[in-house]
Amino acid sequence: MVSKQVRCPHCENIFNVSGNPGEIKHIFCPTCKIKGKISFKNIEEKNDYAISVKNLKKIYGEIIAVNNISFNVNKGEVFAFLGPNGAGKTTTVEMIESIRKPTNGYISLLGEDIRTSFNDIKEKIGVLPQEFHSFERLTVRETLEYFSKLFQKKVDINDLIKAMNLDDEMNKLYKDLSGGLKQRLGVAVSLVNDPDIIFLDEPTTGLDPKARREVWEVIANLRNKGKTIFLTTHYMEEAEYLADHIAIIHKGKIIAEGTLEDLIRKYWKGSILHLKNCNNPKTINILKEKGYDSFKEENGDLAINIEYKDKILEILSILRYECIDYDSIEIRRPNLEEIFLHLTGAKLSGTAS
Repeated sequence: MVSKQVRCPHCENIFNVSGNPGEIKHIFCPTCKIKGKISFKNIEEKNDYAISVKNLKKIYGEIIAVNNISFNVNKGEVFAFLGPNGAGKTTTVEMIESIRKPTNGYISLLGEDIRTSFNDIKEKIGVLPQEFHSFERLTVRETLEYFSKLFQKKVDINDLIKAMNLDDEMNKLYKDLSGGLKQRLGVAVSLVNDPDIIFLDEPTTGLDPKARREVWEVIANLRNKGKTIFLTTHYMEEAEYLADHIAIIHKGKIIAEGTLEDLIRKYWKGSILHLKNCNNPKTINILKEKGYDSFKEENGDLAINIEYKDKILEILSILRYECIDYDSIEIRRPNLEEIFLHLTGAKLSGTAS
């Protein structure tokens, strides 16, 4: 049951009417008794999710960019939304952030329909866009102070500067910051209003490994404080380290969703035989002819999907017969990169496998 405020067209009396989502209800004004109808079409009951997406679709001409997707994000979790380039990921995020209008579907943030309540909701969300930009002649401190003034609720700027390890840069002009520092400042800006939901689009792009880890710890601490993080990233280890829940979008559809353990259990049979420094270019084709699925990792190592461990000796015999060298072997469970590659045929950066 949901409630809707109605203004009588005859006497302009304002009153509330309750009904069920999808219902068309006959009503009458309690003041002038005029009769009418009210539709509860496209009205959804409030929910307790941080983010709820139902039957979301976006069409550009004849292109279906997002194809009837649904998912929920629980409060206080890190939700990683992953997909190859062109999968519909950015379009989906922009619709949730109310930047782009859906062709069809329903989105709620903190239980509120964004079509009718976004002006109230926006005080409770923080956004880091894929490319953060600020005023070139503002210092780091001035940038944070400026964005802080856009919101009623705000956090202590000094705490933000310390949390993002920007103490030494707080008096530097934005134009003089490195790409990594600009990105770190962007993360800080997304937190100036102490938001309940934080959208982080590629939050560690351009950061060195040490700075990236520092941002990860900031995100983990925010989750521990009950904040909801909606994360998009091209770093699989980032999603694997941070995410409580993962959704993978491909060609406009959600093709997998769950915890990392859920995805491994559902979409991967067996283990990975990992061959370090196996650089012979013929290896993948040789194994394919023998019925084994294998792929090169970015560091040049070879990963082979083995459903049963008793196949290991057979694989090693094949490699020995073909005079294929490697330094060492390891048997392990698949990681998120391998699950993603298996499901989409692409690496997270969008490079075809």
